[in-house]
Amino acid sequence: MTIAAALLVTMTAPAGADDDDSSSGGGAGGGAGEPPPEYYVDESKLPFDPLPGADAYWGVLRGAGYRVEVPEDWNGHLVMWAHGFRGTGLELTVDNHPIRDHLIAEGYAWAASSYTRNDYDVEAGMVDTRRLAKRFKRITGERPDLIYLTGASMGGHITAASIEQWPRLYDGAMPICGVVGDFELFDYFLDFNLAAQQIGLGTSSFPVDPAQYIGVDVPAIKANLEAVPGGWPNVLNADGQALKQLTELRSGGDRPNFDEAWFFWNFLAGDFLFELGLGDGTLPGRDGVVVDNVDAVYQTDLDPAISASEQALNDDILRVAFDPEARRIRGAKNVRAVEGDFRVPVMSLHNLGDLFVPFHNQVEYFEDASATGRGDDGSDDDSSDDGSDDDSSEGGGSSADLLVQRAIRGVGHCDFTQSELTTAFDDLAGWVEDGVKPAGDDVGNPAAVADPNFGCAFTDDPNNEHILATPCP
Repeated sequence: MTIAAALLVTMTAPAGADDDDSSSGGGAGGGAGEPPPEYYVDESKLPFDPLPGADAYWGVLRGAGYRVEVPEDWNGHLVMWAHGFRGTGLELTVDNHPIRDHLIAEGYAWAASSYTRNDYDVEAGMVDTRRLAKRFKRITGERPDLIYLTGASMGGHITAASIEQWPRLYDGAMPICGVVGDFELFDYFLDFNLAAQQIGLGTSSFPVDPAQYIGVDVPAIKANLEAVPGGWPNVLNADGQALKQLTELRSGGDRPNFDEAWFFWNFLAGDFLFELGLGDGTLPGRDGVVVDNVDAVYQTDLDPAISASEQALNDDILRVAFDPEARRIRGAKNVRAVEGDFRVPVMSLHNLGDLFVPFHNQVEYFEDASATGRGDDGSDDDSSDDGSDDDSSEGGGSSADLLVQRAIRGVGHCDFTQSELTTAFDDLAGWVEDGVKPAGDDVGNPAAVADPNFGCAFTDDPNNEHILATPCP
């Protein structure tokens, strides 16, 4: 079982020339493109009713289903939507944009693709979303002046990778709850499970036998880490507290809303975090093991000095090395590495208590963006559809200057209110269209992240919709 297959427990490729081998429809009909043999689009599910004052289009484009909606008073701007992980089923399905009503009311068109593949296939999502954006004029008869790319979870990964791959196609991006730390996410799955084994059992192994691990080892780990029988995950002994603190540090650092997150993901979600460790470290489209903890330094308290017990943990825990080919950055391989090297404004949102795609993704994204030497608008003309990289443009500054990040309280994955999403998009649009850079959170400052007020500035949840959000002071 791959790590990507393990993702299936909770989640509610081809590149080539953009030739005209499909038909599109709107109103009374749909497209007639032929899907790949493995996957299919049920075209009867593509039609949808447009909102008042808008026109709806749908069809099949090179094996991927799509939906497009354009307001009659269109402002000339298009918002692409990249959906998240769909599981491993064969039916390809399309989402409406989550802020569809707001976009249409404000004059924006939107478009969304099913992609030509399911599973954790970032490459397919990138290519099929781009293909639909470039086909927009043929579908609607109008060419967009600006194109935004937005996406959630795996769609956030697609968004972040796409603006690096094609820096001149998209004018702004909004990855929400995104896998913007790419391989770091899968390392985190490895970290939690190896540390739980080592602290709870005194030994660690990888990969594991799923039946033995969930049926025998995990109950033993819990029993050895709780202070009283049945106390997991809230009433913990010293070793249990050590694992909890290690998990907080590996998932984004000392921060508000982690206690609730620990309870949610280790009790209300059952064995979810342990189930993320059932894979063999491979990912679709990647050759070899992609996970790695060779250089990881595990800490079990907030003191940066390494204690004797921490040293013992680091000495004894199993070390797993990635296959160099599995993490090869360049080329048209699935699960694109996100290097933080982008040239358009980016607005990113993330839940503080998300332990599935944890807040650490934002920390990693900030660090990567800060390390870049670009920040200009580039010179990639986006003339190629072969999935190749264009590194011909260099510029000054840092991509971090083009990154605004916002922390939202709550322990869910992609748990945002409509107000949080629409405000973020409007602020991004104001930045792109009017040059007004919006405010964000200081994700790169551990002291700021640990402040009790962190995550309050942009959390807008008057009806307490967020799951187990820590109230702001």
